[in-house]
Amino acid sequence: MVTNTTLRGTPVVPGLVVGPAVLVRADIDPAAVASYDATALDEGAALTAYDEAVEAVAHGYEQRSATTSGAAAEVLTASAGLARDRGLRSAVRKHLRAGEDLLGALSGAIDQFVGIFTEMGGLMAERASDLRDIERRTLAHLVGAPEPGVARPSVPSVLVAQDLAPADAAGLDPTVVLALVTERGGPTSHTAIIARQLAIPCVVGVAGALAVPEGGDLLVDGTTGGVEVAPDPAQAQERVLADRARREQVAAWSGPGATADGVPVKLVANVADPESAATAGAEPVEGVGLFRTELCFLNRADEPGVEEQAAIYAEVLRPFTGQVVVVRTLDAGSDKPVAFATQVGEENPALGVRGLRLSFDNPALLVRQLDAIRLAADRTGAEVQVMAPMVATVAEAAGFAGLVRERGLRAGVMIEVPAAALLAHRMLEVVDFLSIGTNDLTQYTMAADRMATDLAHLTDPWQPAVLQLIAITAHAGRQAGKPVGVCGEAAADPLLACALVGMGITSLSMAPAAVRAVGARLAGVSAETCEEVAEAVLGATDPAAARAAALLVVERRG
Repeated sequence: MVTNTTLRGTPVVPGLVVGPAVLVRADIDPAAVASYDATALDEGAALTAYDEAVEAVAHGYEQRSATTSGAAAEVLTASAGLARDRGLRSAVRKHLRAGEDLLGALSGAIDQFVGIFTEMGGLMAERASDLRDIERRTLAHLVGAPEPGVARPSVPSVLVAQDLAPADAAGLDPTVVLALVTERGGPTSHTAIIARQLAIPCVVGVAGALAVPEGGDLLVDGTTGGVEVAPDPAQAQERVLADRARREQVAAWSGPGATADGVPVKLVANVADPESAATAGAEPVEGVGLFRTELCFLNRADEPGVEEQAAIYAEVLRPFTGQVVVVRTLDAGSDKPVAFATQVGEENPALGVRGLRLSFDNPALLVRQLDAIRLAADRTGAEVQVMAPMVATVAEAAGFAGLVRERGLRAGVMIEVPAAALLAHRMLEVVDFLSIGTNDLTQYTMAADRMATDLAHLTDPWQPAVLQLIAITAHAGRQAGKPVGVCGEAAADPLLACALVGMGITSLSMAPAAVRAVGARLAGVSAETCEEVAEAVLGATDPAAARAAALLVVERRG
């Protein structure tokens, strides 16, 4: 058991809280499993029982999805689809025909798909944990036990888990969950994304977290990644009160984004559907920096026509009449398969045909989407700009820009591939703006799966190599006099935002819940201080040193 020490992990959502630890373990009553006689079922009866169980699990996901929105709803909807997956059912049937009983067939099929997803890497590896959640919930229905999950704490508490299943993370109540601490997961895991949406302080990748005493106090610092076990009560309370005062300042911030000396920084939102767009519209944002269009079609088997696409996009654009909305064309492939667009069976999907590359063999797919975006822009009055994901060469950027400009829209590309960052100055010769997707840029720069817990220290956007590529791209924007934004999860980090602005980043796009924290932090520092922060982090040797250097400058100059 861990006591009187400070554990370290990757900070995800800032905030400092203290509270009793509630350890989350996703166990099913072993007596219920032991008493279930799976051998009594023939193949037909076993498949019927399986179908009924997974339908109940999928329905549960959908019910939870209906009560939430944004990233949480997307995760739950995707899990419902995965539970009903015909390929998974076929694998269960194959194991049954090989002589295994139903529980063995379920376990074998899940193991098979977990292996496939893990080998694929990227966000598909994250879906391996979704499969394990589906397995536990299906097993519970089969044996007549309650579905596993997070019980609502009786008092405000810190949840500590190996990882949280998507259904559990999406159902968290911020009024009683003070903070999240997980042993697994990285800064772009489901837990991290949903914690940002709910504004719950969160630290992931904390080795040994489940060894803390049940009910013992933890001091969780979502800015530094520290989890202090059994802190001094008086000192902890003093630090929490100071953080609470800072949060009150954050809540009072109402925009627009600017440094203390008036240098403007456009703060915009990441959206995926009409619900998340409405949420963003209620926050002090200046538009949308990333509309993830592919998330509208994850469950579509057929491609919507131009008119149907235009209607969908218009619903998202409507709250932002007169404001800039940056629409990303389909970022399908790898971890986000879209049935009507992506290839199946690639050996290495993360490095395969995804994003703009889908249009190389199917140019009409991109043309129809651009036509629909133009129609939606005309119908809503939003100032629409369009950018392409996974651009690697200047020729790709130029070809895309030509298609966009034919429709009277401004064109940009995402900087996610290191090659694109190194050629940012030439990219800006052919496009109007750049947007840095730090999630993929970090993954590709560090050659580390962004979902691999053991590599979370490499997939940290504070990595020096990643910061150098961001600085190169921002410098190119300054030289060209064109905007360069950040739309990855790094934009939601208030401390890192200071460094990004100091490098020359002109806009930050993030989950709407993060906007006030970033805006308030920038409002407390000058542009000169931001430049000093940038210089300090670019000279650091590792992420921890970079964070410490940034904090030192901000606290000294703030």
